[in-house]
Amino acid sequence: MRAYEDLVIEAENRGLKISEVVYQNEMEDLQQSEQALFQRMRKNLKVMRESVAVGLSSEGRSISGLVGGDAVKVEGRRKTGESLVGKQLSGVIAKALAVAEVNACMGKIVAAPTAGSCGVIPAVLLTVEETLQVSEQELLLALFTAAGLGMIIAERANVSGAEGGCQAEIGSAAAMAAAAAVELAGGTPRQTADAAAIAMKSMLGLVCDPVGGFVEVPCVKRNATGAMIAMAAAEMALSGVKSAIPIDEVIDAMGEIGKQMPCALKETAQGGLAMTPTGRRIQADFL
Repeated sequence: MRAYEDLVIEAENRGLKISEVVYQNEMEDLQQSEQALFQRMRKNLKVMRESVAVGLSSEGRSISGLVGGDAVKVEGRRKTGESLVGKQLSGVIAKALAVAEVNACMGKIVAAPTAGSCGVIPAVLLTVEETLQVSEQELLLALFTAAGLGMIIAERANVSGAEGGCQAEIGSAAAMAAAAAVELAGGTPRQTADAAAIAMKSMLGLVCDPVGGFVEVPCVKRNATGAMIAMAAAEMALSGVKSAIPIDEVIDAMGEIGKQMPCALKETAQGGLAMTPTGRRIQADFL
């Protein structure tokens, strides 16, 4: 079973970034050229940018009418300079909501690692790009770091809400975004591991309880909170804060928690927020 620690050790020994180890391994495993891999990742990045742009300029609502237009509200407040968390972090929130709303409205997104958690990575990385003025090549490399961690999470545990709860979707996305953000900001391979662990630990036990069975409430807003957790984890790791529990052990713990979680709290809409009086009323409206 693959471990993120192996990537860290290889990167340290070879003087490489995590992303460089990941894409070089993928070149060998998939028998594809570096150019082909980067071209595919460039397409993903293009879709991420487009989904952010669409979400920030549209007040359309999903078919259910439960979500839509909130990204525009947050972006509007951000532009006034009145944000409690500043323009950078309010931008993270707006972007995460934007992509998640595009998904809910049946638009085109990148499922990274899932459709339900699609807003976290674009929100974090595109905000870091704006803040640090990094190149597109550096951004693509950061996406390989996220992808490498995502593959390990999927192998050691899972990234499915139906299998592991929302901790497996938003939690994994937050960990992936945190690791990628650290690399993008010039952090070390070890710091990417600490950031990922801190982010995922912060979301352990998060249930998947979609109201009415739609991946909308509370899913869309959880993208925004997950992105903020990723930013906090990245900032801590870059400051030298370490995770007491290694990332691979955190991933394994997440997997075990998912197995112990009752089915009612794993995307079945039979528990949690879905079974509140309001949640039941919303569900009844669509029966």
